[in-house]
Amino acid sequence: MKIKQWVHFFLGGVILMGVILGFVQGLAEQQIPSKLIPLESPKTPNLESFSSSSISPQFNPINPTKLWEHIQVLVGERYQESDRERVRNYLTQQLELLQLSPRLQSFKQGVNIVGQRLGTDPKAGEIVLAAHYDTVPNSPGADDNASGVAVVLEIARLLAEKSTPKTLTIVFFDQEEVGLLGSFAFTGKPENLTHLQAAIILDMVGYACHTPGCQTYPPGLTVTPLLEAAGIEFPDRGEFLTGVGEVQNLPLLKIFQAVDQSLRLSNSSSLKIPPLVTLPIPLKGLLTPDVLRSDHAPFWYQEIPAVLLTDTANLRSPHYHQPSDTLSHLDPEFFEGSAQIIYNVIVELLNSQTAFTVSPS
Repeated sequence: MKIKQWVHFFLGGVILMGVILGFVQGLAEQQIPSKLIPLESPKTPNLESFSSSSISPQFNPINPTKLWEHIQVLVGERYQESDRERVRNYLTQQLELLQLSPRLQSFKQGVNIVGQRLGTDPKAGEIVLAAHYDTVPNSPGADDNASGVAVVLEIARLLAEKSTPKTLTIVFFDQEEVGLLGSFAFTGKPENLTHLQAAIILDMVGYACHTPGCQTYPPGLTVTPLLEAAGIEFPDRGEFLTGVGEVQNLPLLKIFQAVDQSLRLSNSSSLKIPPLVTLPIPLKGLLTPDVLRSDHAPFWYQEIPAVLLTDTANLRSPHYHQPSDTLSHLDPEFFEGSAQIIYNVIVELLNSQTAFTVSPS
């Protein structure tokens, strides 16, 4: 159901305030904001997971060598146009090698890159897998967000020649760091949303911390039930991946939970898979505007189910938006394990016949 026009204006203003606040704070020398800072604890319903036996088997394990090859090329400041053009050329070349027919979608302040692998059922719809490729000034952006871009490229490689009912659309957003401009431009084109069923956004998926007290939480957020549900043994250590979605899209979040449980029960690879904590947000984040500061927010604005996957940014990392966001500070085991669970989630979504929104009663 469409939201009334005045609600659209109000929601747009809240999103704009959140991203402007995040960018201004991110440039401050003494204050590093988070991409994920809920201001109060949402009232979360019980997220009962699907049976793990209903989860589709993974097609392939991810290739860690490929991930690191991409990271090594991507790392470096990607704020100036010349630097972003360098990265665009690389991303376009990689999608061409996979025969995903990349196309550039230009907007006033930048350029998004879109590639696509068609599904076998034209009526099944499509899933977007996306990450932003720009950085803030003076940061090489290894975690933010070369990590997300590298995982998208590896998943694209693994699925380029595989068959699933749904279409896989790969998007690399430009100018996320200056106000989600790329994702607003993408979602502002109705033709990009016609068959879209869900968007999965990767924004910082490569950093973990293992010392007591290194993982923090914003005041007012009751995290204990969420952590217990995900089987987190040490809540004060940053060893888990977080999925941020909307309360009304619980079926989508349940798929994330089911994949997480299935992997923990049956993981036979050499990769250590981190736990996945799902966080349902009510009222499109109107009460928690800080959760709107990544590229999932414009999809929420357009009533498209979307989930942000993140390592929680500065809630655990002192390198967020800093010159120290380098390769040496990524956690290889966490990064590679995160890539594997994200790949398995995407495979399940591309094969799922589940509606990702809660039907009105």
